[in-house]
Amino acid sequence: MNRRKKIKLKTVLFHFLFWISVWFFFYYFFSYNSSDTVYITTFSSCLLPITMMVTYFLVYFLIPKYLLTKRYFLFGLYSFYTLVFSSYIIALVIYGCLIFLLSFNVAVMPPMSKNFFFILVLVFLVSGVVSFITLLNHNFTTLSKNKELQNKILETQLQLKEQELHYLKMQIHPHFLFNTLNTIYGFALKQSLQTPEIILRLSNLLDYILYQVNKPRVSLKEEVLHIKEYIELEKIRFKDTLKVIFISDEIDENIQIAPMLLIPFVENAFKHGSLMDGFLHIEIKVTVKNNSLNFLIRNTSSEYEANQKGGIGLENVRKRLELNYKANYNLDIARRERWFLAELNISNLNFQKND
Repeated sequence: MNRRKKIKLKTVLFHFLFWISVWFFFYYFFSYNSSDTVYITTFSSCLLPITMMVTYFLVYFLIPKYLLTKRYFLFGLYSFYTLVFSSYIIALVIYGCLIFLLSFNVAVMPPMSKNFFFILVLVFLVSGVVSFITLLNHNFTTLSKNKELQNKILETQLQLKEQELHYLKMQIHPHFLFNTLNTIYGFALKQSLQTPEIILRLSNLLDYILYQVNKPRVSLKEEVLHIKEYIELEKIRFKDTLKVIFISDEIDENIQIAPMLLIPFVENAFKHGSLMDGFLHIEIKVTVKNNSLNFLIRNTSSEYEANQKGGIGLENVRKRLELNYKANYNLDIARRERWFLAELNISNLNFQKND
């Protein structure tokens, strides 16, 4: 409440000082080639209330009600009425009050106060300047509010994006565990001696997931090593029925990528791939050139498996790609003869050192 009172007091004080300045402006203007200070003081004092009336009517009524609401015709019409009415009031004050009631001699009146057109222009000059400043202030305030609103919208969108990314990342844990635990379960049923080795490799993979998946970016080199670790895990399951060709460029440790972005493609190849001539064939190629990543994976697949959707894994990847890279990525998924192919291209990779 005290703050409102202070603002109101400052506004009143500002208006008071402004109109005092206008009065001195009138006095200076009408004193040109005249030394009749009594008449000039009286004339300026009579003209000031008319100017205030016209100005406040424009600023607090016509502009907000008609101009700012884009009712331009009515604004122009009522502005014209204001001009006519104020002209009548000025004429009444000059000729009615000053000349007849106060018995001022027209012959000795200052030359500037005899010109009715100059007087009218002076009044509307002040009103026009104030109106112009009001419009500028309104536009500035509107732009500031719009910018603040846009910032809030962007902030909200960013928070939603972060929440969605967090949700998508959290989906990776159960999806990956589901696929891997199925493998362990199968070996456990057979009482395989390789079950401990599988559990050990799984623990290494989970260690990577727990520490890396919550980061916005991870090293691409570490992501590729994670894929290799996963392939070694799957080799235990497939034994002699798996043929994997893995080709990768030498990757700079500073190149970064969204975490767990490539592994779903590899999981999908093992999960939905099918044997051809007694083998599951998987070919993976990772190329980094001109700050762009090309990830190509293909696996043998039957007609039935090729028509299956990727499930949570690939759908998750699509959403995360859209949120992280937008126009800087391209994902092609296709089937050619008995091969299922996925090719991902990402441009403008992050290039910075890990913390």
